[in-house]
Order: sequence, then structure tokens, then C-alpha cells
Amino acid sequence: MLAPAVYLLCAVTSLFCTALLFRTYRRERRALLFWSTACFVGLALNNILLFIDLVMLPNLDLRVPRALLGLAAISVLLYGFVWEADQR
Repeated sequence: MLAPAVYLLCAVTSLFCTALLFRTYRRERRALLFWSTACFVGLALNNILLFIDLVMLPNLDLRVPRALLGLAAISVLLYGFVWEADQR
């Protein structure tokens, strides 16, 4: 009973971080804020997919799509770090 609540809270927290990062990006227009926002969009989708996988559709195995989505989200942030290092 507690696990679904934790999954939802993680998704809400990721969405909240996404909103805060995007709001700051709109104000300051820094590239690293953009890449961080894009990463948190992926992480939020990953948390939503986790909830769907484990709570809503427990008979369906979504481990591979979840892992690929998490990898894509972290890869976006890593690309942003490399991009920023090259710009300096």
C-alpha cells in the first residue's frame, strides 16, 4: 500500500523539479538549465512509467522501456555537461 504512494510522490517531485528548472531557464536562458530540464522531463516520465509498470499493469514487464528512458534522460544531461565544457 505504501509503495504506490512513494512511486507517485517521486513522479510529482520530478515534475515539480522540471517546472522549477524550466521557469528558471525561461528567466536566465542558460544552456545547462535547459539540459537539466530535459533530463528531469525524462526522469519524470520514467517515474510515471514505473508507476504504470508496477501498480497499474503488474502483469506487463516494462523494465526495458523504463531502463532506456532513464538512460536517455541521463544521457541528455551528460551531453549538456560536455556541451558546456566545450563552450568554455
